[in-house]
Amino acid sequence: MRLFVAKEPSEDQRVAAVPETIRRLIQLGLEVDVEADAGAGSQIPDQQFIDAGAKIAPPDKISEADIVLRVQPPTVEMIAQLKKGAIHLSFLNPFASDKLVNAFANAGVSAISLEMMPRTTLAQKMDALSSQASLAGYAAVLLSATTIPQILPMMMTPAGTIQPAKYFIIGVGVAGLQAIATAKRLGARVEAFDTRPAVEEQVTSLGAKFVKIDIGETGQTEQGYAKELTAEQLDLQRQGMAKVCSKCDVVITTAKLFGRPAPVLVTEEMIAAMAPGSTIIDLAASPQGGNVVGSKFGESVTTENGVTIIGPAIIENTVARDASLMFASNLANFIEHFWDKESAKLTIDPAHEILAGCLLTHGGAVVHPKFTNATK
Repeated sequence: MRLFVAKEPSEDQRVAAVPETIRRLIQLGLEVDVEADAGAGSQIPDQQFIDAGAKIAPPDKISEADIVLRVQPPTVEMIAQLKKGAIHLSFLNPFASDKLVNAFANAGVSAISLEMMPRTTLAQKMDALSSQASLAGYAAVLLSATTIPQILPMMMTPAGTIQPAKYFIIGVGVAGLQAIATAKRLGARVEAFDTRPAVEEQVTSLGAKFVKIDIGETGQTEQGYAKELTAEQLDLQRQGMAKVCSKCDVVITTAKLFGRPAPVLVTEEMIAAMAPGSTIIDLAASPQGGNVVGSKFGESVTTENGVTIIGPAIIENTVARDASLMFASNLANFIEHFWDKESAKLTIDPAHEILAGCLLTHGGAVVHPKFTNATK
């Protein structure tokens, strides 16, 4: 089988394979083509891919590939270049585009959406969404540290004692936990909130304070994500968070809802109560909105009262090499798990417990139950 690693659009510095994973894939029996300059954004020159055993190929070589790896979703035009029976792995954001899903089906391509990888022990090593979220939480703290006009740790000086910066992390998933851990390592005082009371132990184990807000019955999905709140619960949550935000130097929000718009958690009133120089990092920012009123996807804005709101587009770009390494490892793990040694092929069984959650199209049809009614 032939595998093609596509170059990402200019706004994404990551790449879907690195020399280490290419060696693993070649050992399986795959022939690997890497699009020219695919690793440039991650500071991986073409020669390193060549040294690992891959060939550097022009973009049109994708039409010969049995397996295609990329980070970002392709365009409909890119899908049309794929050969029938090919297997495509990447983030796909399928809820945003029925056209994309149907294009894969019409092209006879087996499309695997990495966002929909089941959050199970078996699939953990393939969970690219979590690996990238962990880096996003880390990068958000570093970004905020260069934005606020102060240091993070307490410092005893001849001129007096400088108090530690105060952080408030909203949403204690993978990104939130890494943000807590990073801020604590840098000496900040950290508080965190999540609608799932079960995560309190994780927060306190990292040395942070868990903020308790009574918003009624909550819980989490089978996949471990926080359940969507009612309008009344969101209002109670905002009221409880307002006092904490007003005393913080940095607020980092991480509450994304896959397939639905992110909930608005930080309001104009909450921002107005924050001190000049404070920073809010909205990791849920998207073209459709985010967790923070006034946040703009891919931009940094400053309010009238001097609060900076940052809605990073692809914050993983700031640590692109490690982001690529982790992403590539997730994909290599996936291929190794489903590789059939006897036939030397990547086998796709729609009934497999992992593939049942993330395989969107196969055999010329939309096979995932959440998308079978997509408009043709």
